[in-house]
Amino acid sequence: MTAADDPSPMPHRQDPCRTSDVLGIVGDKWSLLVVRNLSQGPRRFTELKRATTGISQRMLTVTLRSLERDGILTRTVHNVMPPHVSYALTPMGTTLREATAPLLEWSTRNLDGIHAARGAYDSREGTAPGGP
Repeated sequence: MTAADDPSPMPHRQDPCRTSDVLGIVGDKWSLLVVRNLSQGPRRFTELKRATTGISQRMLTVTLRSLERDGILTRTVHNVMPPHVSYALTPMGTTLREATAPLLEWSTRNLDGIHAARGAYDSREGTAPGGP
């Protein structure tokens, strides 16, 4: 049997367009922050909103729906008065959190250096903060 005859799915033979679609999850800062904020267990919408600094209510809603659609988290409606909803990572969501934890840790460790480099660049190039 040759490699071309092998029916098993191999990551290097995946459609690059489909792969980039999935990588969009990893490239979305809000998704990664929500996944990180769910790492300690299920949370309610308001808890996620408080824990995800800077996110609007609308963007959190959009992000949660997208992550639910992708199978990264589950949404559970609790039959209590008043009803409330909680979100939790799925097993796939847990593996995403594990895979991206080093990136989030790197971001935290290098935040000051990145801000300093941006300030130096902006001063040198005469550009306003945030880009040209």
